[in-house]
This record gives sequence, structure tokens and C-alpha cells, in this order.
Amino acid sequence: MQEAMEEAIKARLREELKASGLTTVEIARRIGVSPEMVTQYTTTKKLPRLDTFARLCKELDLSAEYILCLRDS
Repeated sequence: MQEAMEEAIKARLREELKASGLTTVEIARRIGVSPEMVTQYTTTKKLPRLDTFARLCKELDLSAEYILCLRDS
């Protein structure tokens, strides 16, 4: 169950990062992490820390509830 949820979160995060039109480098700079870390958020078991996740949602105008699969849109 947890693994399925993590994959769903990563899929939504990938989708929204792509839709932002920003490069990984631009996103990383905006949220204060390395570009490699942004890539890890969508390809490995690594998820952002809560403060980083909050900055990511704010910078990209994302709904945390949507990314966390708490709502569908």
C-alpha cells in the first residue's frame, strides 16, 4: 500500500514538474536543492523533506493535497 502511494505521489510530481515548463536546474534553484535531488524525488524512493515540499508547492503553485493523492484535481 505504502509503495503504491509513493509511486502515485512521484507520478503526480513528475507530471506537475513537466507541466511547469521549468528545467530541473531552475526548479532546484527556486527550492534550494540540487538538480540531482529534484530528479531523485521523481525517480527514487527519496521524497522531499516537508519544508522542501512546501517550497516546491509554493514556487510551482501546486496543490499539496493533489500531489499527496488526497484529492483528484
